[in-house]
Amino acid sequence: MANPNYIPREELKALSVLSPHKTALGIAFNWAVIIVAISVSVWSQSWLVYIASIAIIAGRQHALAVMNHDFAHHRFLKNKVLSEWIGDIFLAWPILITVNSYRTTHMEHHFHTNTDKDPDFVPRQTMKTYKFPMNVWFLITSLLGYAAAITSVYDIKSLHLKKISDTTTRSYVFARLGFYAVVGLIIGFTGTWQGFLLYWVVPYFTFFFAFNYVRGVAEHFSGMDYSTLEGGTRTVLPYWWERAFFGPHNVNYHSEHHLYPGVPFYNLPALHKRLMENPDYRNAAHITRGYSTGLVSEVLQDRYIRPSQVIAPAE
Repeated sequence: MANPNYIPREELKALSVLSPHKTALGIAFNWAVIIVAISVSVWSQSWLVYIASIAIIAGRQHALAVMNHDFAHHRFLKNKVLSEWIGDIFLAWPILITVNSYRTTHMEHHFHTNTDKDPDFVPRQTMKTYKFPMNVWFLITSLLGYAAAITSVYDIKSLHLKKISDTTTRSYVFARLGFYAVVGLIIGFTGTWQGFLLYWVVPYFTFFFAFNYVRGVAEHFSGMDYSTLEGGTRTVLPYWWERAFFGPHNVNYHSEHHLYPGVPFYNLPALHKRLMENPDYRNAAHITRGYSTGLVSEVLQDRYIRPSQVIAPAE
């Protein structure tokens, strides 16, 4: 699928300029939120606060995965070797994947989007959780399955295993194992195994995969027109609270990303605004308002429900 020239080359070049400090601030913010969520939960000794904290932590784990996506596109530093190590240590390894293994499948996804050669699209065709229209009760029970970590295990087996293993070189494997060994030793010496299980493992196997599932559906499934890239790739304009869980770091601008993958995450809102000024893009794009509203309606009906009002970025 060829990318139409919706905006001038000069503007696209300007939007593709890297600002590493913005990415670094994003990484620092994610980890700061995780630390604060853990601290508040431990201090409160409340189960309600704990449940809220694991949702927040999982949201930031999801955000780490989204930033890893930018690293897979080399959207951090021009020094690719240094960028790769930073991405692995602070983003990928903590959620049991690697930048390179993710890049391998993700580039194929870009080259063969929504076709029988797309490694992200093909396995989902046989999964019950990606069959649409979906019965409302099946949707609810599927999401509850993530809360019980049942659906998460299913997703790991079906979708996640290729992104977990990476045997690029023997030294890389040793470095990665060394990372996990050091983390294990720190947890062991500090006696924080219970905290690690409660505040990292539990969020990971529950809400983290739930948020990934919602995003996976939103990006390329239900009510799509796969004859065009714009019609087969959904952009969601989220409500403010949805950004934290389903659309961190502007990953909701997925149509824009597929058209111009060289644009880093912090410039996607500007890219979206510029593209919406072009009537050809505006008429071709699949744009949905809200994950909890527009997306749910499309999932239950398996058809695109175009917003009746002028589309603007959600506040």
